[in-house]
Amino acid sequence: MKRYLDISDEIYALGEQAERVVAPYFSRIDRICDRNTEKVLAAFRSHRVSDNLFAGTTGYGYDDAGRDRLDEIYAEIFGTEAALVRIGFVNGTHALCCAMYSAVKQGDVVLSVTGSPYDTLQNTITGDYYGSMKNYGIEYRQVDLRGGLPDLPQIQQMADSPAVKLVFIQRSKGYAVRESLSCEQIRQICETVRSVNPNAVIMVDNCYGEFVEELEPTQVGADLAAGSLIKNPGGGLAPTGGYIVGRADLVENAAYRLTAPGIGGECGCTMGQNRLLYQGLFLAPHTTAQALKTAIFCAKVMELLGFEVSPKAEEVRHDIIQTIAFGAPEPLCRFCEGIQAGAPVDSFVTPEPWAMPGYDDPVIMAAGAFVQGASIELSADAPMREPYVCYMQGGLTYSSGKAGILLAAERIKGLNHPAEKPVRKIL
Repeated sequence: MKRYLDISDEIYALGEQAERVVAPYFSRIDRICDRNTEKVLAAFRSHRVSDNLFAGTTGYGYDDAGRDRLDEIYAEIFGTEAALVRIGFVNGTHALCCAMYSAVKQGDVVLSVTGSPYDTLQNTITGDYYGSMKNYGIEYRQVDLRGGLPDLPQIQQMADSPAVKLVFIQRSKGYAVRESLSCEQIRQICETVRSVNPNAVIMVDNCYGEFVEELEPTQVGADLAAGSLIKNPGGGLAPTGGYIVGRADLVENAAYRLTAPGIGGECGCTMGQNRLLYQGLFLAPHTTAQALKTAIFCAKVMELLGFEVSPKAEEVRHDIIQTIAFGAPEPLCRFCEGIQAGAPVDSFVTPEPWAMPGYDDPVIMAAGAFVQGASIELSADAPMREPYVCYMQGGLTYSSGKAGILLAAERIKGLNHPAEKPVRKIL
């Protein structure tokens, strides 16, 4: 059989061994994909999507029917009153920032109940920057996780204050070493907060979690959720942008933050990108399922090579992120080199750690993507700090994602690493 990539027989055999083990876990992912595809298709049908919505606008973007209809579709899919889906959001952090400012003003308190927010969002909240919440006199408090899980008694105690106007939940692990949250855990947090502070706005950073479960956080009690279109909901086709879904008054306030007070979501041209946003959303449940299968395969391959992984291949997943604890910089860098080599774009590039904007530590990132930085495409990144944990996510197709994982395994084959475990054989 002709081999097209530089993968040894040993690593191919390892991949086949891993695939035999993980194949039974794919059926659950397929079932969820089917349900979410039905949900998306039903929304497209009920809102009478047609070709005329794809044209887009220029200039001010007044009366952009495609843009406004897509807002309605997102709201239906996420079970909310309103949505704001815009290519004007430069990344997920931008969408999250606008969403957070929809609920707080000077003198209010933001309470994070999942520990410290993701590195870039910390700049919005506590950063010494003009326009940060700290700069505007908005106080920040947090409840740390207990044993990696939400500390419900402490959340109840800390939320029991009229000054707490926004409760923030980060669904995914970010660069922390913890489990990602399920929608059921988010439901429990919402019920706990509501029991003592029914007026607080509960907001979820939904990045990496869309379409992983049948329900979304806004369907289990959250007032707001936000994320990036170059992650799950863009389906690998959205060229940029973000979304906010939730209560109508909060979404309107967020739109004022995105543009200007009094203008909000009424302006914002789409420059011919509507078709990609619609088609990407239609493909999003399937693309997310492909990324999940890639992550499960990665977990088993890396575990067979002796590394600690989270989640394990057998565990139920709540986002598309797979972590591998390398314990040292060399295998981490080699893994990222392999992921880059398995990319369809810039496969010839060698990733190196660099001072990435918004991060305290140098970050290494492998991302050979059609859309720059699109982490629904196969990518891997890590802060260069102990315990040298790599965060792998994405994969537009399982076949291409699998090839990337095998190339990464090839790069680290034979390296000594802290685990010093032999490759395990499964009969």
